[in-house]
Amino acid sequence: MLGATPVLAATKDLLVYPSPHSVAETADRFEAAVRSRGLKVFPRVDHAAAAAEYDLEMRPTLVLSFGNPKYGTPFMLQNQAAGIDFPPRAIVFEDEEGQTFIAVNTATHLYEAFDRHGLDYPADHPGFFARGLQGFIAEAIADE
Repeated sequence: MLGATPVLAATKDLLVYPSPHSVAETADRFEAAVRSRGLKVFPRVDHAAAAAEYDLEMRPTLVLSFGNPKYGTPFMLQNQAAGIDFPPRAIVFEDEEGQTFIAVNTATHLYEAFDRHGLDYPADHPGFFARGLQGFIAEAIADE
């Protein structure tokens, strides 16, 4: 489904993909892909804007949290501290050469959070979440 190959990342649990679009457009496209599947996108975190408030310069960097509260809330009801790991997030950023990237944790990494918080595993397996992520990213970075 996803034609792009992730580039190497600092950690084995992070997938990083180049995007031909700006940070803002990549984030907008990712958000549209998430919403088109009936999921919720929570308010964005704009790290560059926050840095500017303290007279610091940072290349464009946006974090998008997304998910389905109907699906995720029951896990947080088991252990509210799980909210530190849920909902899942994507980060869209521009590197020093002006290239835009989008990065997400792997589905396996997300599912490790269930162990971390002593939660019951969802009925489906990481492959279900991984396929969803691939679809969101494919739409975000498509050349069209």
